[in-house]
Amino acid sequence: MRDRKRMVDLAGIVLPLLAFSLAVQFYGNELLLVYMMVYLVLAQGINISYGFTGYLPFGYFGFFGAGAYAGALTIQHFQIPAILAVVIGGVGGVVVAAIFMPLFRLKGAYFAIATLAGALALGDIISNPSLASVTNGALPTNIASAYSSGQFYVSAVVLVGIALVIVFYIRHSKFGMSLLAIREDAYSAAMAGVNVVKQRSIAWLIAAGLAGMAGALFAWATSLFYPTTVFNPAVSVFAIVFALFGGTGSLWGPTLGAVLLYGVYSIIGISNPQYFELIYGFIIILLVLFLPRGLVGIGKSVSRRFTTGNAR
Repeated sequence: MRDRKRMVDLAGIVLPLLAFSLAVQFYGNELLLVYMMVYLVLAQGINISYGFTGYLPFGYFGFFGAGAYAGALTIQHFQIPAILAVVIGGVGGVVVAAIFMPLFRLKGAYFAIATLAGALALGDIISNPSLASVTNGALPTNIASAYSSGQFYVSAVVLVGIALVIVFYIRHSKFGMSLLAIREDAYSAAMAGVNVVKQRSIAWLIAAGLAGMAGALFAWATSLFYPTTVFNPAVSVFAIVFALFGGTGSLWGPTLGAVLLYGVYSIIGISNPQYFELIYGFIIILLVLFLPRGLVGIGKSVSRRFTTGNAR
């Protein structure tokens, strides 16, 4: 049973990487594929934070925005290679996550709202006109000189691979088991010898690092962006809905959610955003009422019934 689960998860790494590597040969909109991969990474970050520890950060876009600015400003001011800027974006996300660490004193909705407030405040600081000489203030940041479609596409595929390997490790390691124990009952986990603060902090920093690298990659691919583009609560909403729709706590769930829903968004949401908002609202209601474990939960239920039926 454990070997089967491991094989299914390994397929969850190999197949998406193969699909994205080949997709650009058959689909001409390279930028859309990059954005889909960016949201896949963000959804896996939400998976690590919420699916394995139970902490839902509405302010997740703060790490994304910090990574976008950390990467773009180092390109703009120091002319470093864009690939290195993506790594620096991840560091930017981790630094902001470390600053937000005291918010772990809060729980549930209080934690979610506090991270939202922190991320919005960070966006206001970045866009402050008094910092215009460093951050460009409310004006757009332009890194068009670093634009290289082939390089950022390959980097996006690599980043997806990193996110999936991390989630695979978490699902099949003692570290992941300790996170699940914390999610179910932090007090009992502590009594069993789990270092709750340390384990939860590591997961939080990993999720933030992924969001920071995704933000830097987004900035690189977009070339010109405003503070409101990256410090946008919609980034968190998209990532959370993608992860919940597919199913958190799994490896396949956030991947399926991001690919399917971002695919729908690319067809409907860009030209008719009002219809896509209606679909999003319907999906959220559906998730709350009937699909608390997402698509992966449905698959597991069907598989369990099929196995039970054969046993009889």
